[in-house]
Amino acid sequence: MSALMKTDPEIAQSILREEEREKNKIILIASENYTSQAVLEAQGSIFSNKYAEGYPAKRFYEGCEFVDQAESLAIERAKTLFKAEHCNVQPLSGTIANLAVYLSVLKPGDRILGMNLSHGGHLSHGASASFTGRIFESFHYGVSRDTYLIDYDEVRDMARKLSPRIIVTGASSYSRTIDFKRFRDIADEVGALLMADIAHIAGLVAADAHPSPVPYADFVTTTTHKTLRGPRGAFILCKKEYASKIDSTVFPGLQGGPFMNIIAAKAVCFREAQNGQFKQYGQQIVKNAQALCDALKGKGYEIVTGTTDNHLFLVDLTNRGLTGRDAARALDKAGITLNKNVIPFDTQSPYVTSGIRIGTPIVTTRGMKEDAMQTIAGWIDLILSNSSDETLQKKTAAEVREFCRAYPIRPVISSGE
Repeated sequence: MSALMKTDPEIAQSILREEEREKNKIILIASENYTSQAVLEAQGSIFSNKYAEGYPAKRFYEGCEFVDQAESLAIERAKTLFKAEHCNVQPLSGTIANLAVYLSVLKPGDRILGMNLSHGGHLSHGASASFTGRIFESFHYGVSRDTYLIDYDEVRDMARKLSPRIIVTGASSYSRTIDFKRFRDIADEVGALLMADIAHIAGLVAADAHPSPVPYADFVTTTTHKTLRGPRGAFILCKKEYASKIDSTVFPGLQGGPFMNIIAAKAVCFREAQNGQFKQYGQQIVKNAQALCDALKGKGYEIVTGTTDNHLFLVDLTNRGLTGRDAARALDKAGITLNKNVIPFDTQSPYVTSGIRIGTPIVTTRGMKEDAMQTIAGWIDLILSNSSDETLQKKTAAEVREFCRAYPIRPVISSGE
C-alpha cells in the first residue's frame, strides 16, 4: 500500500489495523469470510474506472468491450455453478436483489409471506423496519415453540388463509436444512410465486453441502460474500420467463452503472467455487459447525434446535444468566469475535438479546478443522463462565493470538491451486 500510505496514511493505518485484527482473532461471525487474493485484486483493478450502464452488448457507453467480457463470464459461470436458466450479476447487495425481485412481479400493497425476523428471517423479507414492510403487506411464519424448527404446516395454513403473491424462504440465523420442495408445493397450492434467499448458504449449495432451491424457486437471490467467499455484492437467478423483468428492474429500475470491478471479482469467486477444493471447503464448514456445536452442547450450553445442518447455530444463554450483548463483548475482549443474536421467542430486546450466533466460514477458510473447534469451545466456555474477569480475557486473547499464527489468513484457496 505504498501509494495509499503516502496519500492518506490515516486510512492506510485503519486498513493495516483491520488486517491485524483479522489475523489475531478467531472470527465466528456467520456472515463474514475472507476472500482470495485474486478476488481482492479484481476488486482493486482498473475496472473501478469504467462506467457501463446497461448489459453486455447493450451498453449506453462506448469502450465496454472488456467489461462486457468480464460480466459475460460472471453470468455464465454463475449459471453453470448453480444450474440456473438466467442470472443477473449487477445487484449491489442482497437487499437490492430482493427488492428487484419484488418490484419485478409485485405491486405496492401485494402480500408477502416471509420468515419472522426474530425467528431467523431477514429485514428484507417484509420486516416492519424495512421498506419491504412498508411497500408491501407483509406476513410472517415462524418456528415451532417446541422444536424451533420451521413449522411447514403453519406456513401452509397461513398461505391458504392469506393467498400471498409471493412466499419467501431463506434465513439469516436458522441452523437447519430448508425443505425447498415443500415450500414449492405450498406455493403451487395457493398460486404464489416462490423466492429463495440463500445469502447465507450459497457457498454450501455450490459445494453440495445443502440442497439447492434452483429447481423449485422462481427466483433465487444471494450475496456473493458469506459462505461463497467472494466480494461484497449479490446476484439473482431466475427462470427464463422472468429474465427480462428482472434485468429491467435492476437496470434502469433500481441502479445506474454497475460496479464492474466487483462484477469481475464475482466472476473470480464463481470460478474458485467450481474448483474441487471448494467442495471440500463447503463440506468442512458444516463439519466444523457441527463439531463446535456439539462441543458447546457437551459443556452444558443450550443450542437452539439442538444441532446444526449448515454453517451456523444459535446459543441460548438464558440458563447462564448472561445476555447475548454481554457475552459477545466479553468474548471479543478475549480474541473471539461473534455477534449477539435474538433467539426465537426472545424476551430481551434486539439490542441486548438472549443469545449469540456462531458461524464457521472464516475459521474453515483459515484451515481449521474439528480439533480446532474443540479448542475454541474450551475458550468460549472459559470466558463465558468468568465473563467479568478482565485478566482472564487478556490472557486468553494472548493465547488466541498465538493459536492464530498457525492458521494464516493468506493464502486463501484460489482457482489456480
